[in-house]
Amino acid sequence: MIPLKIAIADDQKIFRKGLTAIVNDIKEFDLVFETGNGFDLLHQLSSKKPDVIIIDIRLPGMNDLKMLDHIKANFENIKILMLSAVDESQYVIKVMKAGANGYLLKNSEPEEIILAIHEVHEKGFYFNKHLSVTLIKELLVQPPATIGSKEAMLNDREIDILKLICEESTNIEIAKKLFLSVRTVEGYRTKLFEKIGSKKIAGLVIYAVKNGIIHV
Repeated sequence: MIPLKIAIADDQKIFRKGLTAIVNDIKEFDLVFETGNGFDLLHQLSSKKPDVIIIDIRLPGMNDLKMLDHIKANFENIKILMLSAVDESQYVIKVMKAGANGYLLKNSEPEEIILAIHEVHEKGFYFNKHLSVTLIKELLVQPPATIGSKEAMLNDREIDILKLICEESTNIEIAKKLFLSVRTVEGYRTKLFEKIGSKKIAGLVIYAVKNGIIHV
């Protein structure tokens, strides 16, 4: 198995070293670099391409939303897992809508950090239970035009796949459940993003909730 390449960006050295130790202790992870500065993070990305970056939400050196935009625009395959010392619901919503793939509190247990890394890589996102509720409640009260606003006519198969995506199933898991090839599922997923008019999983989830496809 090819190990997942991980990068860590956090200005708190003690915490960064602790996170480094957690990553280095997992055989299927390969730490490609660590840094405490946003500018250095972007510089290192030009030569080193991690699969997952773990980033402090208040990383010095660059506005976090601009940094997210830059990474997503130039390294679209890299998954971003944001970290915060406090539970800032409004700020969490901002970074998730800006393209972050997941969010964790810094007091998370090592097991949850490891799970989150795997999930953002395999599924494209990681929501803990609190974030799922916060995200859905926040986005449900916004005007329809803000997310997934296109008039989408979904067929039965697309609805089945959308439901499984909302249940956090991977493409492989969806393929097995629906007796499809993984490539076919990938095609359906791409089509769902196009039809619903969202580039992010959050958009699919909110569309499904607003249209009664799933219930929370």
